[in-house]
Amino acid sequence: MVRAQVPDEWVERVGAVLDALPETRREKAWTGVRWVVRGANVAHLFGGEDQLIRLTFRAPMDEVAAFEHLGDPYFRVGWGGDVVGLVLDDRLDLDELRELLTDSYCVQAPQVLVEQVDRPDA
Repeated sequence: MVRAQVPDEWVERVGAVLDALPETRREKAWTGVRWVVRGANVAHLFGGEDQLIRLTFRAPMDEVAAFEHLGDPYFRVGWGGDVVGLVLDDRLDLDELRELLTDSYCVQAPQVLVEQVDRPDA
């Protein structure tokens, strides 16, 4: 089965957050697009064979179970203890997306880079 193509608007929405963070690079992934900081995956945006668009990201360990219990549109990824995912659709609050991606960056980035990030809620 063929995977869904990620709409450009989602690449740009995610990129608007992550491309602005220190030393973050956008690159082609095995499927879709990923963002990395110093070689560490921050987020992966891709289409599934079920035609849904998904974003996986890192979460602080003390929040992973909360995402899992929230259920749809969140899900826990079967690998990596701090990797969670989100099915993207028009219901998504863009401020929430910004917070999730910024947190993911801060989980993955070295502290010297994290200190450069404006996190009013942190």
